[in-house]
Amino acid sequence: MRFWINALATSWAYFLNIFPVKLLWFFAKAFSWLWFDVLRIRRWTVLKNLTIAFPEKSKEERMRLARLSMQHLCFGFFEFGLIPLMNKKWIDERAIFHGLDNYEKALAQGKGLLLLSLHMGNGDVGVAALTLKGIRFNLISKKFKNSIANEFWFGVREKMGTRFLQPHGKNLAFDILKATKRNEGVIFVIDQFMGRPYGIETTFFGKKTGSAYGLSLFALKTGAPVLPIYAYRDEDLKTHIVFEQSLEIDPDDDEIANNNQDKDLQIQRLTQKYNDRVESIVRAHPEQWMWVHRRWKLWE
Repeated sequence: MRFWINALATSWAYFLNIFPVKLLWFFAKAFSWLWFDVLRIRRWTVLKNLTIAFPEKSKEERMRLARLSMQHLCFGFFEFGLIPLMNKKWIDERAIFHGLDNYEKALAQGKGLLLLSLHMGNGDVGVAALTLKGIRFNLISKKFKNSIANEFWFGVREKMGTRFLQPHGKNLAFDILKATKRNEGVIFVIDQFMGRPYGIETTFFGKKTGSAYGLSLFALKTGAPVLPIYAYRDEDLKTHIVFEQSLEIDPDDDEIANNNQDKDLQIQRLTQKYNDRVESIVRAHPEQWMWVHRRWKLWE
């Protein structure tokens, strides 16, 4: 089965490669119009989320952001289809890296890297670009129940060299610790709702929600630096991959310092800190975040 799925993925990539990037963007706009304005799939969720995040914006501005975000989401599907043809030449022409010195400085500590990420721009292209750049990392990502879907969605990237870790799997903690001991990076995507037992109460854009606390737990356990990493597109539809400076655990935080035995408090404060950084990234590129997700489910 893998052979045929790889053959299908490669054939689809060659077909898409016939079209100029700008034409693929036009196709993405057409599909997003069908999705958002005709079929109206998750339209209410997108607009509700934007109202929670940006109550100060006009209805017209929120609608503009909603349509742009759907266009970027649909364009991501076309870009994903091109991944089998990505190579170093593609990186030179279509990818721009920022903050590689932040990555190298953190890696030099020899403790491995914990990378904070989110569904921004096209993370799949960013992940493939990192692999082709020779940057070794592991991505925590939930797989599908359908084996054919897994072979296509994950197999394409695994063929490029991406390594995936199954969230909540019995070996996950061991795999993360092994990766840090090999001085590799582990990517935690933390911008989606997570309830108990793997989530903790936080706020996001000022509204209560649940967020995964695994990144905070391993930051405290390993002492590995935590770097925000994300991808976004510019006006020419080139992909920018950003490594920000590491987020330090603040020893001068009075509430944590006075309760240094209270690990639950430390984890909650760190998770909120990471959540706040994700929020600031979304605010910088609101048209490229995945607003279709139900981020603010009821916390019970």
